[in-house]
Amino acid sequence: MKIGPKYKICKRLGGGIFEKCQTQKFQLSEAKSKKGGSRRRGMSDYGKQLIEKQKVRFSYGITERQLRKYVDLAMSSADTVNTMNSLLEMRLDNVVYRAGFASTRRMARQLVSHGHIQVNGRKLKVPSHLLAVGDEVSVKDGSKNKLVFKDRDMTEKAPKWLSVDNKKMTVLVKSVPVYEQGATILDYQSVFEFYSR
Repeated sequence: MKIGPKYKICKRLGGGIFEKCQTQKFQLSEAKSKKGGSRRRGMSDYGKQLIEKQKVRFSYGITERQLRKYVDLAMSSADTVNTMNSLLEMRLDNVVYRAGFASTRRMARQLVSHGHIQVNGRKLKVPSHLLAVGDEVSVKDGSKNKLVFKDRDMTEKAPKWLSVDNKKMTVLVKSVPVYEQGATILDYQSVFEFYSR
């Protein structure tokens, strides 16, 4: 998925979308623009819902079609928000990112696409592959000596639903992730409202 100018997207959607936008330079730029004042009128409900939808898309690096599929699956279940969160979090590229094997989701996506990652001992090149509880994700033996894996930051704490073994470079999916209101900047309810129109 081609994204475009990340800095402009962050100015429009907010700072937590890309790592590039979580810098001091971006925060100073945001403070300057707010200080100067804005002539923009209050945003409509549709505008707010559209922005929330775009935040989800750009945060996880998915296309409009993929997001629509996830929304339809989530809306067919009883607990829509938790289902939506687990569908996005259990993607292979996201698990590689959450385990600390990659510094960004885009990098994780590339590692999967280039065949560096295995699921249950089998090489898999599909970043959108949905994992299940009990699946083991590992770095391929031939890729463990690559610079990208040697330079990774192992101080980052993995979420509770993952069990990471940094020496073996494996991660086990222990349980389904549970949505916590304050843990994310994403508002899934607004996304459902957008697609319910």
